[in-house]
Amino acid sequence: MKKHWLMGGFVGVIALAAAAFVQEQDAPVAGGDSPAAYPSGQPIAFPHNQHAGSEPGQNNMDCMFCHFSAERSVDAGIPPVSTCMGCHAVIPGTQNPQEIDKLRNYATTQEPIPWVRVYKVSDHVHFPHMRHVNAGLQCQQCHGQVQEMTVLNSRAPEWGGDNMGWCVDCHRQSEASTDCSVCHY
Repeated sequence: MKKHWLMGGFVGVIALAAAAFVQEQDAPVAGGDSPAAYPSGQPIAFPHNQHAGSEPGQNNMDCMFCHFSAERSVDAGIPPVSTCMGCHAVIPGTQNPQEIDKLRNYATTQEPIPWVRVYKVSDHVHFPHMRHVNAGLQCQQCHGQVQEMTVLNSRAPEWGGDNMGWCVDCHRQSEASTDCSVCHY
């Protein structure tokens, strides 16, 4: 009897460990729905090119304006609705007023925008944004030319963050540590 209980417990532990390593590619952020729930793939069709692009008529905003914690935190951060409304309360949303109306609704109800997560490494991997930003890496090295993209509802084709070899190659090229404990702790 004791052996059966022990074997069942061992199998259960192995199953839980395997489940911990399953990567959720399109896991929602902050309770967001699946990408299929929104026509654009996101609750607000946020045009990255309009905000971060440098073409005439675009705002040329630095990534850190919205992703403010990337240089001092593990996570890059998502701006609160109040940050978005700081500009959009003054600047009318003439290019896409229905999306600005959605933004205002989130601000009025004081609800966070339920963005659908696009970039995520496996749970057993740690990617501290601050180490990479402070080492001089540009956001585009991992996330692609975001300033040229409209609504981010899928990863940039060059993103290899779910492939350990891609990260190891980058570490080798930049002479950063390839010790396992750097990313797996």
